[in-house]
Amino acid sequence: MECPECQSTHIRKNGKKKGKQNHICVDCGRQFIDHYSQLGYSNAFKRECLKMYVNGMGFRAIERVKGVHHTTVITWVKQVGALLPDAYEPEEMPQVGELDELQTFVGAKKNKVWLWTAVDHFQPGILAWTIGDRSAETFKPLWAIVSLWRCFFYVTDGWKVYPIFVPDGDQIVSKTYMTRVEGENTRLRHYLARLHRKTLCYSKSVEMLEHSIRLLIHYLKFWDVPIPRPS
Repeated sequence: MECPECQSTHIRKNGKKKGKQNHICVDCGRQFIDHYSQLGYSNAFKRECLKMYVNGMGFRAIERVKGVHHTTVITWVKQVGALLPDAYEPEEMPQVGELDELQTFVGAKKNKVWLWTAVDHFQPGILAWTIGDRSAETFKPLWAIVSLWRCFFYVTDGWKVYPIFVPDGDQIVSKTYMTRVEGENTRLRHYLARLHRKTLCYSKSVEMLEHSIRLLIHYLKFWDVPIPRPS
């Protein structure tokens, strides 16, 4: 028998713990038992909790309904979000792109952040996004992706950043023709509790907001959620 901490074989019995033989390592003092029970939640339970999350319930609401601690659900979202892509390649290159910004906050309402989204005017789904302030520096990496589409036109609102990047003659400033991107942003607010306009749920970190968006985009595309694996 080896110590799980230092791999020493200098082990002694040290009483029983919950009916199981307890051991102690003489070299490092680590205590352990022979066999640990398989603890944890089933994949079906994890999937159900994550589906509740991407259907508008906050972490503490899930805790109240399912009896699982909210920090456990947070961990599952982080595990899944870290493995998912930001978005998925379009099946066909968009001919007309739409760009917009969705305002939210992190930590406190004074800490405003913007979620910039890009969609195909003729197809559902968010194809690219970025999070940050409302500056050209934040929009730059999003444009690096969108510019590869080589659209005939890019439909935007009148925010001053867009003309810096969109070539002359390729930008259409019109809220009337932004129904697709505004609809997708509305779906984000509808499905994700932390993006609701009036809610007690909010993001405490940009990282958690990013994980949540990746998970929701995946769900809206496949109508399923991945199973989190232990880290």
